[in-house]
Amino acid sequence: MLFRKPAAIVKQGSLTIFATSFNVGDFMRPNFYSIEKLDPDEPSSGYQRVLDNRRTKKISGYFSKAWKDGDAFLPTSVLLATEKSIDYDLKRNEIHFDLDAIGPFNVVDGQHRIQGLISAAKQAPSLKEFEIATNIAINVDEVSQMCHFLIVNTTQKSVDKAVEQNILARLNTMIHFKTIPSLPKWIQHQVDRGDDQQALNIIRYLNRTPESPWYQKIEMANQTDKLERTTIKQKSFALSIKRFILSSNNPLMHSDDQSMRNRILLNYWISLRNLLVRDDDKTSVLFKTNGINIFHFISPTVFAQLFNLKDFRVETIENLLRSAFQRLGDEFANIADPAWWKKGSVASSLNSSSIRKFSAALNQAILCIDQKSLIRL
Repeated sequence: MLFRKPAAIVKQGSLTIFATSFNVGDFMRPNFYSIEKLDPDEPSSGYQRVLDNRRTKKISGYFSKAWKDGDAFLPTSVLLATEKSIDYDLKRNEIHFDLDAIGPFNVVDGQHRIQGLISAAKQAPSLKEFEIATNIAINVDEVSQMCHFLIVNTTQKSVDKAVEQNILARLNTMIHFKTIPSLPKWIQHQVDRGDDQQALNIIRYLNRTPESPWYQKIEMANQTDKLERTTIKQKSFALSIKRFILSSNNPLMHSDDQSMRNRILLNYWISLRNLLVRDDDKTSVLFKTNGINIFHFISPTVFAQLFNLKDFRVETIENLLRSAFQRLGDEFANIADPAWWKKGSVASSLNSSSIRKFSAALNQAILCIDQKSLIRL
């Protein structure tokens, strides 16, 4: 399929963009566009968020009615990208390309508008003639497309934090990272630190290991199935890991052996489950934000003791925690009772101030444990 369209050429640094338009019918052609969705089970592919059907239906409903009333309009442009080049006729101010050779274009921004218009056009075929303002970025590889998506959706409008975490993690692993477009400093800083990559490595391990208390309990970015099994979102778990586990004061981060790190953290959570969950209570608040924030908060102190002992077995961690629980004052002692962690009980209603108080009390109790007495336990 050959296309010849009027277009303006826009140069933005090393990026070349053609500003043009296509009608809805063009977008409905086979192989015209694709959406590189982030796969929750395959972190090395895609970058787009899952399509929000509510947004799509809202857009479709608007255009179905507005088209009939003769006042449908969509002034904002969508952004497409291709790794290939498109010929530009300077005399005619036209682009021309063979869709079979160039397509499909990747949708960097505008997937909901496109899907909403296509849905409306299926109900009202005349809407296929509606023109969509379109910018096409050419000679843009997948890494750069990811960066442009991240820039557009973090500097202009919000994108789900979990999707952002996955993109930052992927960018950290890209061998040609120096060739990508300039990123805002705060994004560049996150990529350089690699915290998102390390956090997601831990999360995937805990979420995919059958013996893990967190097995299939973490809702990953763009996950759409088995949601009834999840108790916490990836974005919350990752933020807690980055704040407490990946901190410079956590001894766990002094080792470059990521497999060992993951296993120690797994043993830690197995110990917590054994002590604080009864009858395999899948709704325990231990597996929600309050639970992870308390026990990730105290983890530097816990792991400091374990590294001194050079012992990371589940039974050793249980002995350490049990001993700490026994040293808590009356105000905090109930934290050791599984009933305290049941959904709807005290743990459910903790605010950030209370979490800090319980964490500080546990920290102090752990620091007071004599290692010799711990070995004898």
